[in-house]
Amino acid sequence: MFVDFARTSSAPMSAMGKRLIWLIALVAVAFAHATASAGPAPISTAGDKLAVSGYDPVGYFASAKPVKGSADITTVHGGVTWRFANAANRTAFLAEPAKFMPQYGGYCAWAVSQGYTATSDPNVWKIVDGKLYLNYNRSVGRNWEANAAANISLADANWPKILAK
Repeated sequence: MFVDFARTSSAPMSAMGKRLIWLIALVAVAFAHATASAGPAPISTAGDKLAVSGYDPVGYFASAKPVKGSADITTVHGGVTWRFANAANRTAFLAEPAKFMPQYGGYCAWAVSQGYTATSDPNVWKIVDGKLYLNYNRSVGRNWEANAAANISLADANWPKILAK
């Protein structure tokens, strides 16, 4: 059964009711616009809200290799979940997240140097001047490393402006 509430109500809508409807419509339009034009997230995830594909960002520094994080040892930072191999690594991250987070939000460092974003492989990494850089694949990583200093300079100039593209 269909009920037409506009016809069943004999009282006209109040001014406050009309303003509330306009406010709701305005918020819905603003949300839709922000969602449509948001572009990539500042921290790369594969849609699962896991930073660095679930690898421990501190592990690159502490173990000098990629280390899978545990689903039981996590924190949320920057709107995404970070996993850690152990509680000590999580504690270190919480004390200085910027020190351990991959550059350019974990997007491919080569792509950012070229003015766009691409996902990265957590197994293709390099620490340069105490900063973690990830790349799309081994071939791209080798190309990036061949001139890392220049590529970092280019990427630094592009980041985070390219997120708005």
